[in-house]
Amino acid sequence: MYMEDLKFSLWADFIERDYLDNEFKELIKKGTINGATSNPAIFKNAILNSPAYKSQLESLNDLSPKEKYEALAIFDITKAADILRPLYDKDDDGYVSIEVDPNLCDDAQATIAEGKRLFKTINRPNVMIKVPATTAGYEAMEELTSVGIPVNATLIFKKEQAIACANAFKRGTYKFAANVDTVISVFVSRIDRALDADLEKLGIDVALSGIYNSADIYAQIQRMEVKGCRTLFASTGVKGNSLPKHYYIEKLLAYNSINTAPIETIKAFDAVDRLDEVLPIDEDIITKHFLQLKSAGIHFDAILDKQIKDGLDAFKDAFEEILESL
Repeated sequence: MYMEDLKFSLWADFIERDYLDNEFKELIKKGTINGATSNPAIFKNAILNSPAYKSQLESLNDLSPKEKYEALAIFDITKAADILRPLYDKDDDGYVSIEVDPNLCDDAQATIAEGKRLFKTINRPNVMIKVPATTAGYEAMEELTSVGIPVNATLIFKKEQAIACANAFKRGTYKFAANVDTVISVFVSRIDRALDADLEKLGIDVALSGIYNSADIYAQIQRMEVKGCRTLFASTGVKGNSLPKHYYIEKLLAYNSINTAPIETIKAFDAVDRLDEVLPIDEDIITKHFLQLKSAGIHFDAILDKQIKDGLDAFKDAFEEILESL
């Protein structure tokens, strides 16, 4: 646990084979991180740009592109899970996430089947199956947790999505009759990148919409008190030099939460002096900000809907690029 008193964890939003054998172990040893996440875009960059996969790929010539991808990804996730296992065994997170094929996002049964197959194949208790927060995804989340599979609900931008995820987890874990760890991944910085250029022209404070939206969702998740379920703040890297690299970790420090971030973001946060808990943020402050956006003619709900669609499309595109290259 990065901050034991806050029950606050830092997870690395990065997977690459050479990194797992080297820097990943060092960050865990130092107590800087206690978990990891992946997604199709992360694997795309690793597989297409790192020579570490060449040897294994040469042994997979008889497989289909998706089978090749899964073999590479499963190898990395298994390695990461084994490295993290000592943390998991002492109840200090130790989870690593692997996402189901994003093209299955509207097919509950196919998502369930793939989630179960991946979890069984990897055969490590500290693996979370990552499922996009769609209507089909909620059904899959309930079924996977009902058989004891930890789930990372991803691509959450709206409170309604978080509520649906939390309810799915509540139903699923009730059926399992035992604790199942789950996280609800709330995406942050993408919202500000979509809005801030317009807000600056309007004279409205920037780099706050993603923070306030995420803080509002976090408060809702906390109120629902789903056993074993935590908010995970994702998309917390900073683009450009206008903000400190650790900005989205610092501004979302919260009890019983996780922040998954790029390595350079984590290092920047680790280098600053101990910071105090920030969340919850007063509801009046959040409401005032979004009323200001509404008065300026900004349809925030529509922006969130576009972010959800764009996020799914980006993961699908990354997945297709991997398959085409293989």
